Amino acid sequence: MASPMKCLASNPTRYVQSFRVFLENSTEHQCMREFMENQLPAVIASIGNGKSTINILSVGGGAGEIDLLILSKVQARYPGVIINNDVIEPSVDQISKYKERVAETSNLENVKFTWHKETAYEYESRMNAEKKSKKWDFIHMIQMLYYVEDIPATIRYFHSLLETQAKLLLIVVSENSGWETLWRKFAPSFSSEGVSSYISSADIRRILDSAGLKYQVHELPSHMDITSCFIEGNKDGDLLLDFLTENCDFSKTAPPELKQQVMEELRKPECSEKRDGKVLFNNNLSVIVIEP
Repeated sequence: MASPMKCLASNPTRYVQSFRVFLENSTEHQCMREFMENQLPAVIASIGNGKSTINILSVGGGAGEIDLLILSKVQARYPGVIINNDVIEPSVDQISKYKERVAETSNLENVKFTWHKETAYEYESRMNAEKKSKKWDFIHMIQMLYYVEDIPATIRYFHSLLETQAKLLLIVVSENSGWETLWRKFAPSFSSEGVSSYISSADIRRILDSAGLKYQVHELPSHMDITSCFIEGNKDGDLLLDFLTENCDFSKTAPPELKQQVMEELRKPECSEKRDGKVLFNNNLSVIVIEP
């Protein structure tokens, strides 16, 4: 009998709900913001040297919160320079939120935004069909490589679009995170249509090493409060479980034995720590900066 489990990506509304609860209960965006504030300036220090225009490509830009922070740092480093910011994002809902955010943000006069409603693969296919290969000064792919069919090919393609002083920045879950433990153990049991790869920084480093690319890795400590996952019928807890497993309504559709094993795993020290009566899941991230 076919499993009733469905991939979370197959239900965009549920995905956005679970992602919102994930952001509310995790330090994901805070740790990214700290990185952008403190360490990004050094990463972008030479991307626009001698240029009157800087071209930035955001692959999977989402609702634009982190993108706008990146842009503010590029503006601070290169005041007055024109910035072309192209965004590849398949979700209409996310693009619409991104546009709202841009409309509410001041000091973007020198930034020209172009949104492409497509996946990374669709963008690559379209560029190849149109025989275009525009070069970029900075490309970033934040928490999106899980949804790519062929990760080595995708990294190779976008790396080939870098200018000589450019950088390609990737953010994925760290190999030292609870995600690594959870996914390595249970990925074969989860419904995986829509999520192509349960990957961590270890997989990305292997890909980059075999391609002979130069890169630096920055670890970002982060956690997620998953206490509500252990309260039967708790709405936020159910949404967090969906996000952790990338499965829609995991709590209701997973076989009881699988659900029990996942809940037990989530409590283990390899995944989480108990602090002040809360269960805090290890949500550590890795920022990988790749040279041209």
